[in-house]
Amino acid sequence: MEELEGQIAALTSRLEAERRQLERLTVTRETLDEFAAEGIALEASASAAEPVGGGQVVGAQTVTVWRKGMTSADFPPVYRDIVDVVDDAPGPVQAKQIVPRIGLPAQTAKIEGTRGKLKRLVERGWLDEQSAGLFTPSARRRAERSAR
Repeated sequence: MEELEGQIAALTSRLEAERRQLERLTVTRETLDEFAAEGIALEASASAAEPVGGGQVVGAQTVTVWRKGMTSADFPPVYRDIVDVVDDAPGPVQAKQIVPRIGLPAQTAKIEGTRGKLKRLVERGWLDEQSAGLFTPSARRRAERSAR
């Protein structure tokens, strides 16, 4: 009986691990489906050469490095919407707060996809990440807007 209980415990543990793996794969698939629906091609490597003009090409969408005088008006709609929501927020915001404001369902895949876009905007100088997962307009952009 003890041997069977040990086998059941081991199998239960293995089943839980497989369920967690399946959930991660499901989220990944949903994220990839979202990218495909938006016409975004995944980058082949993180060391891809940057195009002239400083933008990072992600499929047909470009996220340009922020420079003085630039606005989000030249972004693809989803990036423009994200930047506008962060700009209009009274304080730092999380991806899960942005998703419904840009018209997406509050699903894990949508939140993770938005988080990836937020991180890309941080890399390009449009946003700052105050602490893990909390995003604000970049300090440089805030200074420029207050100087106007």
